[in-house]
Amino acid sequence: MLAREQKQTVVDTYRTHPTDTGSPEVQIALLSERIGQLTDHFKTHLKDHGSRRGLLMMVSRRRSLLDYLKKYDSERYKTVISKLGIRK
Repeated sequence: MLAREQKQTVVDTYRTHPTDTGSPEVQIALLSERIGQLTDHFKTHLKDHGSRRGLLMMVSRRRSLLDYLKKYDSERYKTVISKLGIRK
């Protein structure tokens, strides 16, 4: 889980308006942060398969949100992937 302060800084960075907490950009950023934490976790805990399943579900959810954003607003999609550095 993300710490409250860490989550708030991610939301503040990626929100589209002052009361935004659920836009696709914010959701993708929060999932990316959590995915990064789990990736580091698996470097030391190689056999944690339960958490690995959760990681795969998070990656799938992020992929779905990115597909949605790409379909409906490609400019927002491009800015999100460039800010997060998801695509190479």
